[in-house]
Amino acid sequence: MSDGGKPGVAAASGRPTTRARLDRLVLALGGPVLALGVAVLLTSAVLLLSGRSPVEPYVLMIEYAGNADIQVLIVNQATTYYIAALAVAVGFRMNLFNIGVDGQYRLAAMVAAVTGAAFSLPAPLHVLVIMAVAMLTGAFWAGIAGILKTSRGVSEVVSTIMLNAIATSIIAYLILPAQFGEQRGNNLTTGQIAESGWFPGFDTGPGGVVYGFIVVAALLGVVYWLVLNRTRFGFDLRATGASQSAAAASGVDAKRMIFTSMVISGGVAGLAGMPVLLGDSHTYSLVFPVGIGFTGITIALLGRNHPVGIAFGALLIAFLDKASATLDYSGYEKEIATIMQGLIVIAVVISYEAVRRYGLRRQQQKVGEELAAQAASAPGDTSQNLSKGASA
Repeated sequence: MSDGGKPGVAAASGRPTTRARLDRLVLALGGPVLALGVAVLLTSAVLLLSGRSPVEPYVLMIEYAGNADIQVLIVNQATTYYIAALAVAVGFRMNLFNIGVDGQYRLAAMVAAVTGAAFSLPAPLHVLVIMAVAMLTGAFWAGIAGILKTSRGVSEVVSTIMLNAIATSIIAYLILPAQFGEQRGNNLTTGQIAESGWFPGFDTGPGGVVYGFIVVAALLGVVYWLVLNRTRFGFDLRATGASQSAAAASGVDAKRMIFTSMVISGGVAGLAGMPVLLGDSHTYSLVFPVGIGFTGITIALLGRNHPVGIAFGALLIAFLDKASATLDYSGYEKEIATIMQGLIVIAVVISYEAVRRYGLRRQQQKVGEELAAQAASAPGDTSQNLSKGASA
């Protein structure tokens, strides 16, 4: 070791030791890796108990994911998941459980689709207007839960669940032909958005088109990281999430931070439906994707609220969703992937608690090692202190 093996040398110079860097890496990756490993083992055990091969389903899915068109589907699905998970992560960093992302993004997509189909503008401006409407709608819907939380003390869990149900009812009403909907066969849609409102994608040839909105998703991840880790607002948000009383003592308005966090979370959630709306369907209909907000919770937990971890989590869940389609043709139920996703959620909670306890033990060991090193480096002072204590 460059620090000569003394625990306090690198710490005193401000440089982390090799052991400290290794501990950070273990704490960062330990939870997700352990959760994934436990989920795989438990799923394999279920397969084994049912008389099936515990390995073949994974091989089949990996081989199926080798097809170019399936890879494009996975990336496109992961783009939507990533944005939804970022919206959840904003709330998590504030110690808020925004499980209303599903209602927020669906209502935002509905209102944005109606707005986008109502007029035509030059291409960049049309897209920006649709995105702005989606963000404002999602922010408004999440802001209701924020107001209830700060003014009446209503748990955001309860309010966002209620708002999900209300959003579903509002969408069902607005999509009726008597309102903003159009009857197309057995489906109801909000009308087609003009081509000027489409977000161009990346043509991969035989694989299909990758949503161009993946660029926006990546930028959202960068902005999320910069705001939380490099701005005063991000520090206040994290401090309030850790302890509202401590944040208030330092001059932070906790209620304002709660409301602002919910609004930001809802605004990001409003963009979760945009990859599909602007890159594929160009309309909102009864077959528009649902449940993405709840999947985002799993991904945010798996990625530990870090944009890079969330990206890997989104790709993993998207892989399980799309690659599991091949299991039906091989005598396996595709619900195996759903079981595995559920087990990942359970394993995440358990593994993160195990990693947290490991981190606490390591911190205690470091403190003990540093105290021992300080005592060994100043034996004279220690003996003098002991003699003074004895004479007293």
